[in-house]
Amino acid sequence: MVQIEEIATVLICDGDERTLEMLSDHLVADYFEVLPASTAADALRFCRYNSPDILVLSLDLPDMPGLEVIRTIREADGVEDRYDPNLAIIALVGDTGDRARAIQLGADDYMARQPYSYDDLKGRIKAILRRRHNRQAKPTRVGELLIDPARRKVTVGEREVHLAKKEFVLLLVLAEDPTRVFSKDELLRDVWGFKAPAGKTRTLDSHASRLRRKLDPEDNKYVVNSWGIGYSLVAP
Repeated sequence: MVQIEEIATVLICDGDERTLEMLSDHLVADYFEVLPASTAADALRFCRYNSPDILVLSLDLPDMPGLEVIRTIREADGVEDRYDPNLAIIALVGDTGDRARAIQLGADDYMARQPYSYDDLKGRIKAILRRRHNRQAKPTRVGELLIDPARRKVTVGEREVHLAKKEFVLLLVLAEDPTRVFSKDELLRDVWGFKAPAGKTRTLDSHASRLRRKLDPEDNKYVVNSWGIGYSLVAP
């Protein structure tokens, strides 16, 4: 008998038992390991002790708002709390306001809770896992800059650089192709989860400016701004 290796561990949290069972059955059939949770408390316990690869989270739960689950995970220190603050999260949302709040709190993606499209959900799960796997590969060196995703460590020469979470993710994205100019819409999508052109937001520009100063406060040779287009890690 051929043994099938599971693709990843998916934690599904939904207060509707029929929906929970349906999603779990589909994911198991597609070779995922599934952790089913019907309450926020169960989901947080799984996060603490079972190290899932991704959380698919309904925001409508019987014991705690799903938004609070996202907040709890994202604000964890990864040590005492024993939650992984970088856990991939897909929020299952009911209205437009919940979509915006979920993304603001740090969800990687969202989709409508009803009606479900399982194929859509499976595609989003695989895309997020693939993107994260690519970014957690071997250390990347760009000149004096060394990025070690596994240890979440950045050094420039002998100097270690301490980055905030979004600054680090922005750096990882830019380092995928250091001389390529990533458009602002691309970066807002991949780092902050924006689903449409973000208009006049200054979120990207302020993070890019801080990242540039931290990496090279004297010469500003990293995180190059191509005016009106976007950013590259180094000059093209």
